[in-house]
Amino acid sequence: MGVPYVPVLGLVGTDLLRRRDDMVVAPDPFGDGKLTVVAKSMRPDVAVFHAHKADRQGNVSFGYPVDAVILAEASRYVIVTAEELVDRLDEREALGTFLPSILVDAVVHAPFGAHPGGLTNRYAPDKSAMADYVAAARSDSEFNAYLQRVVFDVDSHEEYCTRFVPQYARSADHVS
Repeated sequence: MGVPYVPVLGLVGTDLLRRRDDMVVAPDPFGDGKLTVVAKSMRPDVAVFHAHKADRQGNVSFGYPVDAVILAEASRYVIVTAEELVDRLDEREALGTFLPSILVDAVVHAPFGAHPGGLTNRYAPDKSAMADYVAAARSDSEFNAYLQRVVFDVDSHEEYCTRFVPQYARSADHVS
């Protein structure tokens, strides 16, 4: 919105404010002086979304309702990974939230790009992979080893899918 701060309702009295330096409690200047939380506006450098479908121009159909438009508008750059790329996507045929190409800087074809999470109406979360992640997150050394194995030692998205996504081999979605 281009403003330096925004009011946030419902946080007065919570311990969240002890951990955040981008929020303060202030009186409502237009009302009865009731205390409210004021948060510093954020302008993310990059927003990355994963969607069901996109076209090469950057029009996106998420396939489910999501508050992506406001985050895309706030971000300097927007990257969308998509399960499926099509030649042309019209807002009238989009399912769920539609993100217009004017807000998108790059589109990447990435079947199973939400893994190990799931994607609504496409595939469920990979419970085994999520359990591995949670177990690794219990210590810095285990998590560093996990990142090395699952992120840094992987040369491409296709290699990641081949090694870590069980349903990838059974799917024709990875064929461009």
